[in-house]
Amino acid sequence: MRIARIAHPGGVAFVTVDGEGDDLVAREVADHPFGTPTFTGKSWPWADVRVLAPILPSKVVCIGKNYAEHAREMGGEPPADPVMFLKPSTAVIGPNTPIKLPKDSSRVDFEGELVAVVGRPCRDVPAARAASVLLGYTIGNDVTARDQQKADGQWTRGKGHDSFCPLGPWIDTTVDPSDLAITTKLDGEVKQDSRTALLLHDVPALVEWVSRVMTLLPGDVIMTGTPAGVGPMTAGQQVEITIEGIGTLSNPVESR
Repeated sequence: MRIARIAHPGGVAFVTVDGEGDDLVAREVADHPFGTPTFTGKSWPWADVRVLAPILPSKVVCIGKNYAEHAREMGGEPPADPVMFLKPSTAVIGPNTPIKLPKDSSRVDFEGELVAVVGRPCRDVPAARAASVLLGYTIGNDVTARDQQKADGQWTRGKGHDSFCPLGPWIDTTVDPSDLAITTKLDGEVKQDSRTALLLHDVPALVEWVSRVMTLLPGDVIMTGTPAGVGPMTAGQQVEITIEGIGTLSNPVESR
C-alpha cells in the first residue's frame, strides 16, 4: 500500500495511492494512516491534487556516514557505531516544493536517502522486532549546507534550515528495504548510484540503536544515510532521488 498526504479542493488529507502510471487515484483515508485504514469514499485523480510531505514527524532522526564510501569521501573511515543527529520538523517539505538555498552558505549539497517511517509508539525495540513498529518507507533528501557543517564542528545549523528535509512522494508499506537501488540525479545527470544492501547498519539495527535513546512516535522518521556521490546544488537546478520499489522524489532548487 502507498500512503500519501495531499492538498485537495476541500482541504488536506491522508490518502492511499492506487493504480499505476498516469492512472493514479488518491482515495481519502479517514483520520490517520496508522493501523488498518478506513476510507471516506472520496477520491481524486492524482493529477488533480497537490502532493505534500507524506508525514509531518515530531522528530527527524538522521544517521550519518552509514555507507563506507560516503564516509571516505567525507575524509574519514566508517564509524563502528551509527552516528545519530536530528533535523527540526520545520525542515520538512514535500515533493516539487523548492529547496531554498540560504544566503549565508556558499555550498549546499544533496544527499539521497532511504527513510523509515515509524508506525506506533515504541522504545527499546530489538532489531528482530523492528519491522513491527514501522509503517513503511519513503524517500528523503538530507540537504546540507556543507560549509556551515564544517565551520561549526557540529551539524545542527548546516542541516537544519527550512526546506532542508524533502520527503516523499508517499510511504510504501510493503517494500523490503534490504537491497534497493538508490539513485540521485541533478538536472538529469546521475550523481549517486548505490544500493541499500551497502548500508553499514541496516534498518533493523538502526531502529534498535535509536530506540535505545529516545521514544519513537507514530510518524517519526529515521533517515538511514546517504551513499557516495554527494555534491552541490545551485539555484535553477532540479534534484531527483529514485529508490527502487518506492518511486521518485523531485525538488527544484531556488535561492531564499
